Amino acid sequence: MGLIDLLILLLVAGLCGALGQAITGYSRGGCLVSIALGFIGALLGMWLAHALKLPELFAVNIGGTKFPIIWSIIGSALFVALISLISRRRA
Repeated sequence: MGLIDLLILLLVAGLCGALGQAITGYSRGGCLVSIALGFIGALLGMWLAHALKLPELFAVNIGGTKFPIIWSIIGSALFVALISLISRRRA
């Protein structure tokens, strides 16, 4: 994987993480947080898909690495929702 492939992978992960934050309506941090959420969402989403025996949806091949777009968005939305529940301020 070259530098350009890595930058494209980071861009796609950032977009998936930002979409996950937009779905849940809870946004903390900036671009780096979105990239991290995209990767965590991909791991969580693919784990969930394998556990439920669901197919891999819309995976993009970037530099020989398959990145699951749909499962990344779903996983990051679930992860952000969990973070928002844990860190919600008590009134």
